[in-house]
Amino acid sequence: MTEEAALPQAPEEARAVFGECFPEAVRYAELLADAGVERGLIGPREVPRLWERHLLNCAVLSEVVPEGVTVCDVGSGAGLPGIPLALVRPDLKITLLEPLLRRTNFLQEVVELLGLEHVTVVRGRAEEVLGKLPPVHVVTARAVAPLDRLAGWGVPLLRPYGEMLALKGDTAEEELKSTRSALSKLGVVETEVLHVGEGVVDPLSTVVRVKVGESPGGVRFAAKRAKAARTGRTRRRR
Repeated sequence: MTEEAALPQAPEEARAVFGECFPEAVRYAELLADAGVERGLIGPREVPRLWERHLLNCAVLSEVVPEGVTVCDVGSGAGLPGIPLALVRPDLKITLLEPLLRRTNFLQEVVELLGLEHVTVVRGRAEEVLGKLPPVHVVTARAVAPLDRLAGWGVPLLRPYGEMLALKGDTAEEELKSTRSALSKLGVVETEVLHVGEGVVDPLSTVVRVKVGESPGGVRFAAKRAKAARTGRTRRRR
């Protein structure tokens, strides 16, 4: 680790947020600052602000995730927000979904090192695993794409009446307004912008919550999901 990329000491807020898993959170931060930078998963300029901008910013997402649900973190990358969420919420069953091999290798190493038995790493794109992974209650994502494209990937992975929680920036309200029509076609029935992390992060983390009705992804994805499920059953019989 270079001097320019030195990891700062964890703030007191981190001890409160991560609780008993604070040592694991410190280890994760160290892995991001070292192997994460070396493998190009996170930029060296991000290391000095890893705690505030990344770990805590993601961990406070737990404030709006229901208890005991299944979660799929789409485009998990270096594990944000999935791993911080897993550290503060052992009641969740989390899948880290990521298409790139070097990233899934890193994620698997982190999961094993931190002993996160409630976390599974899956390599693939959202459209590739549709119908192969069980539908989940909650999809999470962190600014991996514009909202309409992100919803196109994440919403079809949801169970009926599930929700997608996307960590976004200052333009969340405008982005949501411009994508309402596209979201409606995906079976979205309710949307809102939330601000979480009071007393932990400044500025607060902005979350776009997208709730679906009976048909996550709309009619087109319902047909695709059914076809994938039939294909899976045929393969199992063989």
